[in-house]
Amino acid sequence: MGAGTVARALSSAGVVVTDGEAADVAVLVVAEAVKPEDSAAGDSTLMVLNKADLLGGMAGERAAQCRALTGVPTVPMAALLADVTLDDEAVAALRALSAEPADLSSTDAFVQCPHRLPREVRARLLERLDRFGIATAVAALGRGVAPEALPAVLRKVSGVDDVVAAVHIVAAPARYRRVRSAVAELQALAVHSERVAEFLASDDAVVAVMAAAVDVVEAAGLDVDRGDGPAAHLRRAVHWRRYSRGPVDALHRTCGADIARGSLRLVGRVL
Repeated sequence: MGAGTVARALSSAGVVVTDGEAADVAVLVVAEAVKPEDSAAGDSTLMVLNKADLLGGMAGERAAQCRALTGVPTVPMAALLADVTLDDEAVAALRALSAEPADLSSTDAFVQCPHRLPREVRARLLERLDRFGIATAVAALGRGVAPEALPAVLRKVSGVDDVVAAVHIVAAPARYRRVRSAVAELQALAVHSERVAEFLASDDAVVAVMAAAVDVVEAAGLDVDRGDGPAAHLRRAVHWRRYSRGPVDALHRTCGADIARGSLRLVGRVL
């Protein structure tokens, strides 16, 4: 299913990838079909629908279907194209295909069709880019895109940036819990340290905790007023204080209180 390819793509995009159980997000890689056991994934799980290029314009719809079936956030991706390096042979081959198109209707057709480009070169190009990547690169060259810009073109169509953004969203609760844990440890130290106590009481510390809480509620699909004036800060504080006292779970109750607290601090900053 390409789990290794997805892992390498995410790593190249700056995501720390680990096989350990302590990861903030479990990335479940599927290709086309979703298995019944996939619906048992935990809350901190992201599903990557790899080889989305094979689905064409249906990739987004298929990802939505996977989410509806499993309840797990799902993002389409063509991981093979996320971190491509093109050597001179590959660039020359793509230029040859731009000048003389080959049959890309299937992998066999591409390798077997009559063409001045040697079959073994076409086979290596398929292994590196697959048909969709080849077609995308050839079309880009036809538009006048410079060869050195092709990796960026391929990265864009791979969907890796959308996956990275989704990882950030799914990881929001874990980040918030770490922040709250760090605050609790600092509170214990503050008993014996005036500097630590001053830091915890500072506007920057309170607003930083609020920012982590905002990520959590927005990841859950809730809207947070981003207004930056005194009235907006006060309105947000009232709303989230009321929210924290409503029928919500412990995580969202704490988040609501932290958003309200941070909003009140921001009111004081602008007055």
